[in-house]
Amino acid sequence: MITLDRLSKRYGDRLAVDTVSATIEPGRVTGFLGPNGAGKSTTMRMIMGFDRPDSGTALVAGGRYAELRSPLRTVGALLDAKAAHPGRTARQHLRALAATNRIPRRRVDEVLGLAGLDSVADKHVGGFSLGMGQRLGIATAMLGDPEILILDEPVNGLDPEGVRWVREFTRSLADEGRTVLLSSHLMSEMAQTAHHVIVLGQGRLLADAPIADLVAGATTDFVRVRAERIGALADALASPDVTVTRATDGALEVRGLGASQVGRSAASAGIALEELRVVRASLEDAYLELTRDSVEYRTGATR
Repeated sequence: MITLDRLSKRYGDRLAVDTVSATIEPGRVTGFLGPNGAGKSTTMRMIMGFDRPDSGTALVAGGRYAELRSPLRTVGALLDAKAAHPGRTARQHLRALAATNRIPRRRVDEVLGLAGLDSVADKHVGGFSLGMGQRLGIATAMLGDPEILILDEPVNGLDPEGVRWVREFTRSLADEGRTVLLSSHLMSEMAQTAHHVIVLGQGRLLADAPIADLVAGATTDFVRVRAERIGALADALASPDVTVTRATDGALEVRGLGASQVGRSAASAGIALEELRVVRASLEDAYLELTRDSVEYRTGATR
């Protein structure tokens, strides 16, 4: 278990993390979400003891990381895929860590196989692609067979097979009763991987809830409809309790009516439909709605 209690960190005049409290429980994958600059990486670094909090505490397995007697056996972390020395091979990197943490050498071969690195185990890390570096980072995190796993953007640079492997692997660890904290900007992948999500925005806690609850509470489904006489259809659907908006491709997005009601209204007006379907709310919809006022770096309009 990971416990954050009123955790805060400031860099100069910037408050990176603002009194965040949360519990990352075992037996589930907890997704860690937030816009760039939200404080996710800073929080992870404080959990691992790389940064010192200005106030509050970050505990792993009931204590501070620096106080753990066998840290790699308790917590495995991937915070930087390029942390390995480029002049070492993957096998040398893992053997050095194993030797300094009293981990049997046979475990090196196990995690190399686990991460799919058998064929490149004796190649220098400096020549690894980003995806191979991510796999080595995960192998390093798993070296001590830890009860807690912290992964910061682990699917960056991975091909579709690698992304699926990370998804299935992290869920299998949670099924074993381990604690898994996983950050990512890929909402579609997070929706398939995580059971629970924690969302930060400008250093503050915005949400701490199961994915299903977050989606249900922050967004609503809508009906998407297309027709040749789209303006007439919009008029036919107009009502104080109904919201009709025009999508960029010309379709209507209708909130406040079900699909059958939209279909009946169109039939009564003699309007033939080209498309009629319900669009379910997604984690991405909920996330964007939740963080709308917390985005620090916004893209400009395209021309």
